[in-house]
Amino acid sequence: MSTFSQSVSIPVPAEFLYQWHANPGAFERLAPPWESVDVTQPLERLEDGQRTEIRVGVAGPIKQRWLAELQNVRPGEQFEDEQLTGPFAAWHHRHTMTPDGDSKSILTDHIEYRLPLGFLGATFGSGLVRRKLKRMFDYRHRITKADAMAHFKTQQQHPDRQAMKVLISGRSGLVGSELASFLNSGGHTVAGLTRSPEKNENTVAWDPAENMIDSAAIENQGFNAVVHLAGESIQGRWTNSKKRRIRESRTEGTRLLCESLAAMDNPPQTLICASATGYYGDRGDEELTESSPPGDSFLADVCREWEAACEPAREKGIRVVNVRIGVVLTPKGGALSKLLTPFKLGGGGKVGDGKQWWSWVAIDDLIGIIHHALTNDEVSGPINATTPNPVTNKEFTKTLGKVLSRPTIIPLPGFAAKIMLGEMADELLLASAKVLPQRTLESGYDFRYPELEPALRHLLGR
Repeated sequence: MSTFSQSVSIPVPAEFLYQWHANPGAFERLAPPWESVDVTQPLERLEDGQRTEIRVGVAGPIKQRWLAELQNVRPGEQFEDEQLTGPFAAWHHRHTMTPDGDSKSILTDHIEYRLPLGFLGATFGSGLVRRKLKRMFDYRHRITKADAMAHFKTQQQHPDRQAMKVLISGRSGLVGSELASFLNSGGHTVAGLTRSPEKNENTVAWDPAENMIDSAAIENQGFNAVVHLAGESIQGRWTNSKKRRIRESRTEGTRLLCESLAAMDNPPQTLICASATGYYGDRGDEELTESSPPGDSFLADVCREWEAACEPAREKGIRVVNVRIGVVLTPKGGALSKLLTPFKLGGGGKVGDGKQWWSWVAIDDLIGIIHHALTNDEVSGPINATTPNPVTNKEFTKTLGKVLSRPTIIPLPGFAAKIMLGEMADELLLASAKVLPQRTLESGYDFRYPELEPALRHLLGR
């Protein structure tokens, strides 16, 4: 049997750290975003005999079943999982939370494992597996520490506040799924506002195209807050029908939601509504903050109407926050996921002249900003979900190449981008918006990843 052990000091009590692991959503938060992992049987609770099943990528689209069972669970102290079926010949993982003073603890992950194929596996796979374990647990410990600290800080600041009940539109999307896992791991309850509701309290029905929303369910279930993320994807060529769907899915859906909330006797106290840095349009090198006027473009018009559609909720007295989201970085989707393959193959390069500003945000900071807005009653109005350190496209390209150890010498000329993508290229790839999160910082949010290179290394495990 081989062994792997790694520890990290976390400034939260051991009991709190254990409970974070026990809450739903923790496992999803710990799965490295560069790995292909599907949870087919989530863990219901930390208890001896409980089982969880995942499917992990082993080669391309091929996935292998991994079934594990919990044992030696000692609440507030430790739990262990034993592989019953999976990629290893044997696997035993012990998670230990050891007190280190009043409000600190040491998290230790200790693994005993045996590789398949006997001598051949041990000889040729040992180094690779140890490197993968190191890469994975570096990521897991960063996430555990930052998430636990964020939830503990909120608990300390609001000791009398109950756990939230949050309704999320776009719950299954890229941002919604990450936000739901984060909130669940903090002890909050999450439900989805969806066109395909299940018959339980995890979903609420709506269909903006049919002007239908189950207002009674929203009011009766006692949600504290709504996070509105749903909208037609802006990816793809912008035909007239595509642009109409982009606009209507945001403006009409938001208006339906906000008018419905305004008509309630006891509506949720808070509405967090997504918006985008497209609000500012193409502004060259101008430094843009939340007080800057909107730009003059299709996306700027959409964002202005999108935010205006929240007015019925605001007039009702609901605290409304419009989160203007920049380029979201995660290998699970969006811009970064599309760039990874050509960059890994050495085919990456700047777009156009590379001088246009890209205002980006790591997915963990976007989730953190939404959580910050949910839990801080003084935050309202527009806030920018972008790093304090935007970069030009040329700098982004160079940094991504450096992290991947690949050259970035094959540019995409502006005219070629326009031929391939049409108007979308002008507004998403070639437009320049140097957006700064002035109000976000003033409200007290502390960025996890303010600089690009550390953010990319964290997200890509590099």
